[in-house]
Amino acid sequence: MKSVNFLKALGMAVCVTIACSAYAQDDAGTNATGGTAATASAKPTKTQRTANRKLGYAVRRAISKTQGIDVSNITVRSRDGAVTLTGSVPDQGQIDKAGTVAQGVAGVKSVSNKLTVQQQ
Repeated sequence: MKSVNFLKALGMAVCVTIACSAYAQDDAGTNATGGTAATASAKPTKTQRTANRKLGYAVRRAISKTQGIDVSNITVRSRDGAVTLTGSVPDQGQIDKAGTVAQGVAGVKSVSNKLTVQQQ
């Protein structure tokens, strides 16, 4: 009986020690300016989202108007002028052409071309 009570007391002491040490830790997410890491990668504002969406539509429209590119499996994402092309096309020539067309759209700062050739 004494050993059971001793084990209960020991278990409670371990739990209290762990809980206290968890509260004593500082916030690892704070940076040198006192802000948290979450504020550094905050969500874009409504105007930024609208601009990103318009740029994505403009790039997709430019690619779809280009002869010789199948846009049915191409996804265009944009964020602050950086455009990412993902998906698959029938041949390598379309990958190169889509990247070139996307780079030529006004407002595009960079293009990450992650298109792949479709497996047949």
